[in-house]
Amino acid sequence: MVLIVGPRRAGKTTLVRKLAEVGRAYITLDDQTVLEAAQSDPAGFIRGLDKTIIDEIQRAPDLLLAIKKTVDEDYRPGRFLLTGSANVLTLPRVADSLAGRMETIQMLPLARAEIEGRTPTFLERLFEGKFQGRQDAIIGDDLVQLVLLGGFPEAIARESERRRQDWARSYLTSILTRDLRDIADVEKLTELPKFVRLLAEHSGQLVNYSQFGAGINVSHKTGQRYVGLLEQVFLIATLQPWFTNALKRIAKTPKLHFLDSGLLAAVRGLTFDRVKADRGTFGALLESFVFSEVLKLMTASDLRLTPHHFRDRDMREVDIVLERDDGMIVGIEIKASATVKSSDFGGLRALADACGDHFAFGVVLYDSTDTVPFGDRLVAAPLSTLWA
Repeated sequence: MVLIVGPRRAGKTTLVRKLAEVGRAYITLDDQTVLEAAQSDPAGFIRGLDKTIIDEIQRAPDLLLAIKKTVDEDYRPGRFLLTGSANVLTLPRVADSLAGRMETIQMLPLARAEIEGRTPTFLERLFEGKFQGRQDAIIGDDLVQLVLLGGFPEAIARESERRRQDWARSYLTSILTRDLRDIADVEKLTELPKFVRLLAEHSGQLVNYSQFGAGINVSHKTGQRYVGLLEQVFLIATLQPWFTNALKRIAKTPKLHFLDSGLLAAVRGLTFDRVKADRGTFGALLESFVFSEVLKLMTASDLRLTPHHFRDRDMREVDIVLERDDGMIVGIEIKASATVKSSDFGGLRALADACGDHFAFGVVLYDSTDTVPFGDRLVAAPLSTLWA
């Protein structure tokens, strides 16, 4: 079977409904009557189903155990196509029972390359170290507008900024009051909007569970649990650090990111005018935008990559580190400015030293049209190369 997981409203249902038009039955657990039938008798609900799409499977996770039983009895591939707006595979009993029986595909909101109808080659060119200047690069105010837009289809379809932010706030309310209840009992549910605002202020920074928990008067452990739940519903992601046992002076704390820059802007109340008046607010938005774009490119690439961040005890850091399955490493540093100095490559040079022969290439993405070499295997390139 195949499971497509990703945020609510990213387009999963639109995608699988197209498959329903070519001979597959379609069932959605958003229908309350269907949901109650699935919850009351999972085995009976599954009995007789074949080549079936089941939408929003996280609403009845016990169905997965019933599906496992029927799949074990009839091992033909392609019998079930499932979607989930929460990552049900983080539930231990589910993950253990489905090992080797299910292919999982992550579907995030639209990548910039998809919106523009391009086939991106950024990741492949990054490992090869091949970058060229782009006179059509999106820069300045146009770049700010693009980052504030995010990738959700419904937000993009709304022409005014105010309507997009209204949609984002409504979306967040739905996630925090409904989707989280599907996967966990959450005490202090009314405090979650405040908790999300606190996380938004720390997007792009190292995770501090004690500080997060203290913001709503809960323990370090509860703060950590809430962060994990918000990861399960694809609102945020924690980026694990890259380190090697050969170096003892490397930070081993994960970094926090929102998975959509448009939602992040809405939570922080950042409009185009506010960002333009205070450009200092743009850096965190831009970093989460690039992080999310890289994740989207990874799902469409044949490369097998693991994302990390890097920071040593001398505070030299690299925003995104990608490790290929053969151990080769590339680094991506993100700058909201239109100029790049040699000192902006300090983190990439430290990463190159730490990796040795496994360092393939490093790039500083910045707000300009020019591609500028900065020494061996290092270059500054326009942010637009992400979707070129």
